[in-house]
Amino acid sequence: MNKSQLIDALAARYEGNKKAAAHALESVLDTITREVAKGEKVAITGFGSFEKRVREARWVRNPATGQRMKSKKTSVPKFSAGAELKAIVSGAKKLPKVAAATPAAASKTAAAAKKTATKSASAAKKTVAKKAPAKKAPAKKAAPTKKAAAKKAPAKKTVAKKA
Repeated sequence: MNKSQLIDALAARYEGNKKAAAHALESVLDTITREVAKGEKVAITGFGSFEKRVREARWVRNPATGQRMKSKKTSVPKFSAGAELKAIVSGAKKLPKVAAATPAAASKTAAAAKKTATKSASAAKKTVAKKAPAKKAPAKKAAPTKKAAAKKAPAKKTVAKKA
């Protein structure tokens, strides 16, 4: 799931209003990014936490030449999944069904939708790497199907020649 697909999914909770969904997602991501860049820890109960980690200078090896070189000290973002997210991903807990928001419920659940946007955004970041192999697998399955169909066609021709 990419950012535009996430906005489309959120728009369903905002009565199809993509502009409001995009604004909510941008606001949540911007706030998290700014706070983590400052060095603050952003924790969303049940979902996880984002924090800034310092990676010390170290010796690394260039894989092309094998030459050792010194890397600089740098800061990197780190995400730690919360207990609820881990339970849902592992299958120990199931997610409730999503219902489209009504106008009255939309105003009451605006904060909940922002939390959901954050959850979805982080999940999207994590699942991008996981979905790539999954997309390759159906492509491999599709190829043998075509080959099987191609193998069947000559077999039918052979039968037709004998008859």
